[in-house]
Amino acid sequence: MPVTGQRKSIKVFGCVDVISAKFIYNVDEAFNVAAYLNFLEYMATEMFQKNKKIFYIQDNASYHKSSEIWSWFKTNRNWIEVYNLPPYCPELNAAEPLWKYTRKEGTHNQCFENEDEIHKALETIFEKVQQNPSEIIGYLRPFQ
Repeated sequence: MPVTGQRKSIKVFGCVDVISAKFIYNVDEAFNVAAYLNFLEYMATEMFQKNKKIFYIQDNASYHKSSEIWSWFKTNRNWIEVYNLPPYCPELNAAEPLWKYTRKEGTHNQCFENEDEIHKALETIFEKVQQNPSEIIGYLRPFQ
């Protein structure tokens, strides 16, 4: 099979409610401050419920530490409270089992001809999770 020698990746932001297994995601061009702010705005519209505070836990990606990000959290602190995981502790991140599930069910041992095929595979697995949260609830039990 001809290859370019280049390694391609798709950037996916995601979060999961550990109680309901509601999962949201956003595909973007890069992992950076602007893209993360875009995801936070999207997450706000999808996860916020009136009179319910969100306890949001994020890892230590460099863009999570930006003053712009913390300004966003400060502006929205009436409905969202943010916590950072300790460095190098993916076992404490509830989204990590979801990424493992995604690889296992959607991308592992697959040959993709192009980036569109990868997008399609990810969209299929993510829609399956969104429509059937019971698919991943077992992965979230340790975090409940």
